[in-house]
Order: sequence, then C-alpha cells, then structure tokens
Amino acid sequence: MTVLKKPPWLKVKGPSEKCLSDMKTMLDSLNLHTVCESAICPNVGTCFSKGTATFMILGDICTRDCGFCSVKHASPLPVDPQEPLRVAQAAKKLNLKHVVITSVTRDDLPDGGAHQFADTIRQINRLLPNASTDVLIPDVRGLKENLSIVLDAKPTILAHNLETVPRLYKTARQYSNYQTSLKILAWTKEIEPAIFTKSGIMLGLGETREEVLHTMEDLRKINCDFLTIGQYLRPTPKNVEVVEYIHPDIFQRYKEDGEQLGFRYVASDPFVRSSFHAEEALEHIK
Repeated sequence: MTVLKKPPWLKVKGPSEKCLSDMKTMLDSLNLHTVCESAICPNVGTCFSKGTATFMILGDICTRDCGFCSVKHASPLPVDPQEPLRVAQAAKKLNLKHVVITSVTRDDLPDGGAHQFADTIRQINRLLPNASTDVLIPDVRGLKENLSIVLDAKPTILAHNLETVPRLYKTARQYSNYQTSLKILAWTKEIEPAIFTKSGIMLGLGETREEVLHTMEDLRKINCDFLTIGQYLRPTPKNVEVVEYIHPDIFQRYKEDGEQLGFRYVASDPFVRSSFHAEEALEHIK
C-alpha cells in the first residue's frame, strides 16, 4: 500500500530543545509520565513550551494494544501509591489552573485503576483548590461501580473517548467495545449530572461522513457535553495506516454539525486532541 504524503496543513514547527529539556527534567525528577511523549503527540512542543502537559498515571505500560496507539504494551508494574501526590506536586510547580490526567488501561486491576484516578483528583484538589480537573479515563473494566469511585472524587470533566466509528473498532480499537464506552459516559450523567462529559474521535481511518454523524448523534443521545475531533496520525510503522488526511474545511463542517446537534463545545481541527487546550471548553461555557 502506498504511504500517504502529509499535506501542508499538517506541517508544524518542532519544539525548542530547551522547552523539551526543562519539562522533561521536571517530570523525570518526580518520576512522572505524560501522554504527550508516550503517545508521540504532535502537539508536544506547543504544550511543553507553554508549561503544560497531560499527566499519564498508572505507569506507562498498557494492558491493551490498540491499533492506533503507540503506548507500550506488556505486563504492567504494580500501582505506585505515591504517584497521585507527585502529579499534584507537578501541577502546583507548573501553576496549572486546569489539570488534565489520563492513564494507560489497566485490565489487570479489579478497579481498572479507578482508585488511582480518585486519589489523584483529591491530591490536586488539596494542593490546587482553585484548579479544575479533567480526567480522560479508560473504560475501568466496563463496571459502573468502578466508575463511581472516580466520580466520587468530583472531577470537573469526565472524559472517555470513543476514538472512532463502530465499524473500525476491529482494526483501530480491537480490545474495546463501542457500547461499553457509551455506557461509561451515560452512567456519568446518571450518577453525577453536574459533571461535564467529554468524548473524542479521530478522522482519517476510513470512516464515512454518515458514520461520523451517527457517532456524534449517539453521544448527544446520552447528553455528552464536549466533543473533540482530530486527524489520526500514524505514530509508528506498527500502527494502522492513515487512509485519508482530512482537509481543515471538513473539520470546520463537523464543528458546525456538532454545534447544531447540541454539544456545548466542539473542538474540531486536524491537530485537536482530547487534552489539547482542554481548558477552552470550560472557558467557552462561562
């Protein structure tokens, strides 16, 4: 298969060595991981240069091996009970007003990592009482009781990504379930209606416009508040190939579609990721 050439709108200026070095030094000193580095995010330079990062808890080894993702897959290490405090300390050092936390998937844990998320939220609330918290969680084994553990800590935003349309799960997200992911978001509104919900999808994997709109409609049926839409960029040669690079005008059209469907905020652009400029959703609805 011919490898697609990246179009001009996907060319970005690389980060300065100093901003990368300074952030890495601080994170390494606290033995912390970021999804920015582990997932080879194209926005790492922008975020690090602004002194922001998305913290990745529960280690840096995932129990799943999704086709789109470059995070390491193997048997994970035991949960580090001091990690939540270190994340909060890093957030305080960076003077963050909006703290974004995600994680690897931990199917080896009975709670799917829920307690670690809850502890991290509480530590952030203790050290940064005026900061908002935005947690992008895995499906916590698809169990409502595990989700309740996270929600009991009162995050500002509970995010869980659908990632792609149902038809493409078998190649891009083969170890997850579309309906389970919808349930995580629906249960959140059922348990804690005041908590904002967010989900995200990638384009360029071979989805059709009709499939994208149907996925957006599924999210609105369960009152999902925020939606992010970005271009899939193949992080390594082992990951699934890009089928199409979507023009920015089409992303704008999807943004308009989402707003018409009733999302309170839609971020749709080739470089959008769940955590990129995540605070803008809250600013938008003030």
